[in-house]
Amino acid sequence: MLSVPHLDREFDYLVSPEQSDDAQPGVRVRVRFHGRLVDGFVLERCNDTDHQGKLGWIERVVSAEPVLTPEIRRLVEAVAARYAGTRPDVLRLAVPPRHARVEKQPFAVAPRPSVAPVDPAGWDNYSRGGQFLIALAESRAARAVWQALPGETWTDRFAEAAAQTVASGRSVLAIVPDQRDLDALGQATVVRVGADSVVALSAGLGPAARYRRWLAALRGSARVVLGTRSAVFAPVSDLGLVMVWSDADDNLAEPRAPYPHAREVAMLRAHQARCAALIGGYARTAEAHALVRSGWAHDVVAVRPMVRARTPRVVALDDGGFADERDPAARTARLPSIALRSARSALQAGAPVLVQVPRRGYVPSLACGRCRAIARCRHCTGPLALAERGSGTACRWCGRVDPTPRCARCGSDAVRAVVVGARRTAEELGRAFPGTPVVTSAGDSIVSEVPARPALVVATPGAEPSAAGGYGAGLLLDTWALLGRQDLRAAEDALWRWMSAAALVRPRGEGGVVTVVAESSLPTVQSLIRWDPVGHADTELASRAEVGLPPSVHIAALDGAADAVAALLDEAQLADQDGLDAELLGPVDLPPGARRPAGTGPDGTVIRMLVRVRRDQGLRLAAALRGAVGVLSARQTHDPVRVQIDPLHIG
Repeated sequence: MLSVPHLDREFDYLVSPEQSDDAQPGVRVRVRFHGRLVDGFVLERCNDTDHQGKLGWIERVVSAEPVLTPEIRRLVEAVAARYAGTRPDVLRLAVPPRHARVEKQPFAVAPRPSVAPVDPAGWDNYSRGGQFLIALAESRAARAVWQALPGETWTDRFAEAAAQTVASGRSVLAIVPDQRDLDALGQATVVRVGADSVVALSAGLGPAARYRRWLAALRGSARVVLGTRSAVFAPVSDLGLVMVWSDADDNLAEPRAPYPHAREVAMLRAHQARCAALIGGYARTAEAHALVRSGWAHDVVAVRPMVRARTPRVVALDDGGFADERDPAARTARLPSIALRSARSALQAGAPVLVQVPRRGYVPSLACGRCRAIARCRHCTGPLALAERGSGTACRWCGRVDPTPRCARCGSDAVRAVVVGARRTAEELGRAFPGTPVVTSAGDSIVSEVPARPALVVATPGAEPSAAGGYGAGLLLDTWALLGRQDLRAAEDALWRWMSAAALVRPRGEGGVVTVVAESSLPTVQSLIRWDPVGHADTELASRAEVGLPPSVHIAALDGAADAVAALLDEAQLADQDGLDAELLGPVDLPPGARRPAGTGPDGTVIRMLVRVRRDQGLRLAAALRGAVGVLSARQTHDPVRVQIDPLHIG
């Protein structure tokens, strides 16, 4: 496989009689290209060739195992076309490195698992939930977006859907964001399907263990394949159901070229295989809601009486006209009295309290001392820091110094340094509640579960431990750090993090209360109070469509040196593409701290240019940019340009 873009095509080689039996489509081979040996795959065997020159011979067949199946090959080509990437880059994500010893080990075909009938009671709590299970039993291509209720053991619902599919004689692929979710889903699935039919793929496995499990999927022994983002390419045979949990999580976005998102790859695969698909989560992304709005997927949500019965009571700072009068510092204090009261009540009732903070450790930042809004540069909206010399602030992006900073929201000059983080919050709560155990779950020290006894659990998003019987109260602190980000997905990301934490709190009927330290008038806070992720996603989708942002359109982000980006656009000739209505936005300079394209130095100026097209023109845009990158790669006259289609973060 050659990573150079202009060599992303097929090459013809001769096969010797000795290699003929092993050199079948899909196997790994070694060939000589331009004087050096390179790895490759046999795509097909032909009796003739269009090449006019002399053909070389395959040096050797690395393995007779057909690791590149026709289904995975079609998926790789579709992903490369969707994200303007090269097939070798996608193949590195799809096919793991070979482990010869594992490949030579004896292999026994596991018998078809015996699956007990699935109890539909859990899915019957949701509209169309029971119908979805029936469709899986009948091997129909049902597609759904599922909103899990608070307190729901989502792993049980996923395991039930997997068991229903396996009972119908087909296989299942499930993708989760991290190892914690993978372990939980694996335990639930093994109970219903059996350990012999379930394999889990993740980056934490060693090369031998990962390749052994990957081969189990390839050879048809594993009927259920679970894994993190790269497992979406696993060679599952006779695929009947693809599932993705919590597609809002950044862990599902591949950080390597061509930067595919596991949700999009899973939906491409479901479309190609004509199988069922399920996207689940406590919150909903605009992309998942767009699938429902387009009719490609159905809503699977609970009725409002069920939602009200299962959700905790959510309160914000100014819920109630007497809040400011009783607590004048409610809007400025990091731990206002309303939050302290709810925590104290839960502790007295013998239940643990969950405290969510956006970051771990000690993270210095600047914010308004009155309204708590994060301080931003007046020129580029970049984050501010205290100036190294003299007074005032300095922008971390453009470097401008402001000797008299003021809050952009309320106009106050009380801009000051604040410290947020799990460790700092744990110290503050330890002083506020002497004698109460304080547990910190963040970074490398993640706690999986806490007992049902009084304790303060401080956790960062995604590291919240589960509590036996649920938490008595939840505190969502430093909300301005999430909502104040200059990013397209700031509100969506904040709601997802809040709902994931609030879902661990007991229902309101059992005294569960969630306090969000933010103004209740904010639309995102209102969605949390009403527990309405579908309404929030609908509003988010409509607002993005109004200003022309994904997923209502397709956007390509071109990052690189100014001359390289200009050369790429000239070669793409977007204006001359018949019927392609491309709109250029920019350029703007990338901030110094942003991730830079490979091959550019940290001191070089890097710009970003956005190219926007209609939703139905995304593949044409990707094809034009893909061809232009190949041409410039062959010329070798410009620095590389990073091309991202629908980048995860725009801001």
